[in-house]
Amino acid sequence: MDEMEEELKCPVCGSFFREPIILPCTHNICQACARNILVQTPDAESPQSSRASGSGVSDYDYLDLDKMSLYSEADSGYGSYGGFVSTPTTPCQKSPNGVRVFPPSAPQPQPQQHLLPQPGSLPPIPRNSCITCPQCHRSLILDERGLRGFPKNRVLEGVVDRYQQSKAAALKCQLCEKSPKEATVMCEQCDVFYCDPCRLRCHPPRGPLAKHRLVPPAQGRISRRASPRKTSTCTEHELENLSMYCVQCKMPVCYQCLEEGKHGTHEVKALGAMWKLHKVVRDQISHCTVKLRQTTGLMEYCLEVIKENDPSGFLQISDALIRRVHVTEGQWGKGTLTPRMNSDFDLTLDSGPLLQTIHQLDFVQMKVPAAPMLQLEECCTQNNSATLSWKQPPLSTIVVDGYILELDDGNMGLFREVYVGTETICTVDGLHFNSTYKSRVKAFNASGLGQYSKTLIMQTSEIAWFTFDPASAHQDIVLSNDNLTVSCNSYDDRVVMGNSAFSRGVHYWEMTVDRYDNHPDPAFGVARADVLKDVMLGKDDKAWAMTDGGIGKGATIGILLDFTRGILIFLINDEQQGPVAFEALEGVYYPAISLNRNVQITLHTGLPIPDFYTTGEADPTGSVC
Repeated sequence: MDEMEEELKCPVCGSFFREPIILPCTHNICQACARNILVQTPDAESPQSSRASGSGVSDYDYLDLDKMSLYSEADSGYGSYGGFVSTPTTPCQKSPNGVRVFPPSAPQPQPQQHLLPQPGSLPPIPRNSCITCPQCHRSLILDERGLRGFPKNRVLEGVVDRYQQSKAAALKCQLCEKSPKEATVMCEQCDVFYCDPCRLRCHPPRGPLAKHRLVPPAQGRISRRASPRKTSTCTEHELENLSMYCVQCKMPVCYQCLEEGKHGTHEVKALGAMWKLHKVVRDQISHCTVKLRQTTGLMEYCLEVIKENDPSGFLQISDALIRRVHVTEGQWGKGTLTPRMNSDFDLTLDSGPLLQTIHQLDFVQMKVPAAPMLQLEECCTQNNSATLSWKQPPLSTIVVDGYILELDDGNMGLFREVYVGTETICTVDGLHFNSTYKSRVKAFNASGLGQYSKTLIMQTSEIAWFTFDPASAHQDIVLSNDNLTVSCNSYDDRVVMGNSAFSRGVHYWEMTVDRYDNHPDPAFGVARADVLKDVMLGKDDKAWAMTDGGIGKGATIGILLDFTRGILIFLINDEQQGPVAFEALEGVYYPAISLNRNVQITLHTGLPIPDFYTTGEADPTGSVC
């Protein structure tokens, strides 16, 4: 809020506003200061009589007032009718911001009046009194009400009170993480306010920090605003001050640099003269800085005014603030940031290295890749896997960064990405059996995505061929015969699953019992991927199995899984075991069995659906024949 401070100071006394009043020109002034700069005009030469008659308050240009002043100066903003109010030898005073302040006019002796003034009351305002705004220099004649005719700016008075209260608040420590404590010292070198605990922790009075100067917070705040400018010394001769400027090298130098001969033959000038010659940039920066500070202060003042909850006070000054904002905005657009450089300030741009780099560039027109070509002779399906191969057109020279392969869901659904990379051949596993898939591929590079290739339709196998999966088997499981025969080394039940999953269609496979000793309890069925591997199949809620079917050595167990009806049927030696074993099956299932060391099983896949079974829609009764 420091930028707002200038908005809260009277243009006459330079102090914070006290009982501010609003002039007709919308500027503010202290009531006491307004009384001090009142000027009494003669009846015969009243600016009001020299113009067309109007209301009780009129204004005229301050230059006219200067011409009639007995004490006007060449650079004065306004003058005083001192010849009519005070003696000609009465000097005028100046406020801190340069505005001339005249002593209050002594009232003319009134004949036939012997009333004594009341103690503590202000002297009456003389007739034909005139006041000139110290900011816009517009002059106006007061009516019979005098200064009481100007409204008081209650909003501005409230903002000043809040601002002074905030400035009086204690300075806080800058290193406290939570709820900063009151600062006790400030380090002038670190420019940081510390509380006692943070000072002991972060700024110990020993080592390299021992020479730092710690001052009270209030003194530190003042030193921040008015720090003395340090004298620059030569980088090569630390004891010598920079006092000359080498025109050829464009750098400040000291006398010792000239004596050593490094700059002896160069043209040198006094540093102060060159500083004045080049200070046009500094002047413009200063001008912009002052303008920016004033604008920022006006913005903060407007924000404080918006916080007021007095409707009448706010509406009293809102129009004036809007006009000030528009005027300030217009001033920024009228050349405030226009460069004002002169020819003495030379800037040299060496474009040689840049041009050399540009000439060495090899420009290549980047385009998106062309649509890839599918190599049909290498595209095929096997079981529930599909392999696709593609290549770029023979005459295409556009750089390709990679390819995107897309497949639908095998049921005329939306395409989805299944591969992104630089390879030109890809095998997709885990597709649905007896399903038709559509596939396509496109290329991409830094310029974007290319066009799709032609769509390829691929049919997966109608009958499932699979084996036991060593990766999913328990460690006690022993596989042989190309993973088609399974046995176990443990007397406990162990689970092994097939390497193909089913979620759609009708599937049938068989298992033959090669060895069956000592009344073991093998279980046959289907299971989820997360089924327990060290208990009998079907003992948890992740598997559905047949465990007691009166099987023996040489028996053949058939498993029929129909997702169209959501049922599971078991057969022993081609005879169905009951109507339906399980119903409402949905999701992904793997063929599975559990066995111990007294059993050996061989898997048979790729078998057709039994003749007795007719596929169709779901049958809620669950009876099939």
